Amino acid sequence: LTRIRELADICGLRGVMHQPIDELSKGYKQRVGLAHAMMSDPEILVLDEPTSGLDPNQIVEIREIIKHIGKEKTVILSTHILNEAEATCDRVLIINRGDIVGQGTMDNLKQSAGSDYRIHLSFQGAHFAQVEKELGAVEGVMQVLPDGGEEASLGLTLICKSPNDIRSKIYQRIKATDWVLLEFHQETKSLENIFRELTKEN
Repeated sequence: LTRIRELADICGLRGVMHQPIDELSKGYKQRVGLAHAMMSDPEILVLDEPTSGLDPNQIVEIREIIKHIGKEKTVILSTHILNEAEATCDRVLIINRGDIVGQGTMDNLKQSAGSDYRIHLSFQGAHFAQVEKELGAVEGVMQVLPDGGEEASLGLTLICKSPNDIRSKIYQRIKATDWVLLEFHQETKSLENIFRELTKEN
């Protein structure tokens, strides 16, 4: 009984403990499943798509429960929802056709997936040909692509490949012009992008 109460607190089930399972929402059914899996106090817990079919609030709640459990137990999460793994896991293992093609922390995976990345910029008072000439000359900028943008502004993307952060060099080039900089941000490489890079056909 003590273990049941302890798991009810961990999984947020105190308010529904006396309700039949078939009357519970899918989110609470998932919580009951987690509590049931932990009854024997296992060292390793394997969860397959634990947030599948849940609404956004239930997803956040289940993630928090998994993180709480993960402080004391080894939790193996199997999922195709990659932002789920990114938000929940300390380490990620990517399997393609039965082979491990990537593993480690998110930082490790970002480094192993290559050093190419994108920088998004937006200007007023600039023409694409000018920007392409100036910023295309920065070492590490591989390509300058137009993004369109609003009528009064110019949007573009820099495709960069460099082991070093070249944003300061790009900014110095911009600073030497009379362009008005409206936007400057580096695109964060998501686990989905990394997965696609590591599993795409050669």
